[in-house]
Amino acid sequence: MGGRGVVVAEMTYRDAVARGIAQEMDRDPSVVFLGEDVGAAGGVFKATVGLLDRFGPERVSDTPISEQAILGAAMGAAMTGLRPIAEIMFSDFFAVCWDLVANEIAKTRYMTHGQVALPLVIRTANGGGVRFGAQHSQSVENWAMAVPGLKVVAPSTPRDVVGLLAAAVRDPDPVIFFEQKSLYPTKGDVPDGEIVDTLGTAAVRRHGKDATIVALAAMVPRALEAADVLAGDGVEVTVIDLRSLVPLDVATVAASVVETGHLVTVEENPRLCGWGAEVASIVAEERLFDLDGPIVRVTTPHVPLPAADALEDAALPSVARIVDGVRRSLL
Repeated sequence: MGGRGVVVAEMTYRDAVARGIAQEMDRDPSVVFLGEDVGAAGGVFKATVGLLDRFGPERVSDTPISEQAILGAAMGAAMTGLRPIAEIMFSDFFAVCWDLVANEIAKTRYMTHGQVALPLVIRTANGGGVRFGAQHSQSVENWAMAVPGLKVVAPSTPRDVVGLLAAAVRDPDPVIFFEQKSLYPTKGDVPDGEIVDTLGTAAVRRHGKDATIVALAAMVPRALEAADVLAGDGVEVTVIDLRSLVPLDVATVAASVVETGHLVTVEENPRLCGWGAEVASIVAEERLFDLDGPIVRVTTPHVPLPAADALEDAALPSVARIVDGVRRSLL
C-alpha cells in the first residue's frame, strides 16, 4: 500500500507496457494499436498480452510482416483523427522504413503549416543484453534524436513505462518510444490508477555531491549499481535518468553539474554521435566554468554488437566501466 490509500503493486516492465496501452485505450476510443504479432500472440516479447481480448480486432490489429505497411497505416490513421500506437518489433527494423519515419511522419505537421497533425506513437524494442546479435541488438535512439519533428522517449522503470506512454499517446506530435528489451523482465512498484508523466522531464534517481551520472533506459540501473560501489569508497554521486531525449531536460542536468562539478554520461549507443555527445556539448557551452574536471562518456564502442555472451558484456557499459569513468572525471 502507498500513502493516502494509493495501492502500489510490483509489476514487470513488460506488463507495464500492456497496462499503459490499456490505460489509454480505455480513456480514449480513438487510440488503436497495430503491429506484427501484437494481438493473438501477445507480442514477441509478451508485452501486449490480453489487449486483443479486451479491446477486440477493430482496435488491436495484427499486421503483415511489413514495417512500411505498419507505419503507412499508422500515419494515415493519425491524419484522419485516430491516435495509433504502432509497434516496430525490433528498433533495428527502422532501417527498412526510415523514409516514412524521417521524411513523412516527422515533417507532415511542419509541411502542412499545422493543418495536419500526426499524434502517433511508435513503440519498439531497443538495445542489447539478450544475445540477439548485431542485427537485433542495436541501440538506435540517436538515429531518432537526429531527426527534427520527432519526440524520443526511453523509460527505465515499469512505472515510467506507463506514465511516459500515456504522455506520448496524448502528445500532438509523433513520438518514438524505445523499450529496452533486457528490461522487460525487471520489476518495479507501480501505483494504481491513472499515471501520466510529462515528456522532457528527467528524474533524479539518487543524490550525491561529488559527481553527476546521466543515463538512459537499461543504463540507469547500472549507473545506480555503480553509485553503490562508489559510495563504498566515499564517493557520492547523483544519478539522473534522462527518460526523454527529445525534449531534453537540460536544466536538471545543468543544475546538478553546478552542484557536483563533474559529469559522466552512460550510453548504450555506439560512441560516435551518441546522445551523450550532445549533453556534453551543451554542458561545455553553458556550464564550462562550473566543471572541475573532464566530461567523461562511457559508451559502447563503435562496432556491431557481438552475440557471444562474454563479448556482448565487454562491449556494453558495465558497472566497472562506469565506476572507472567517474573516477577519471574526478582526477
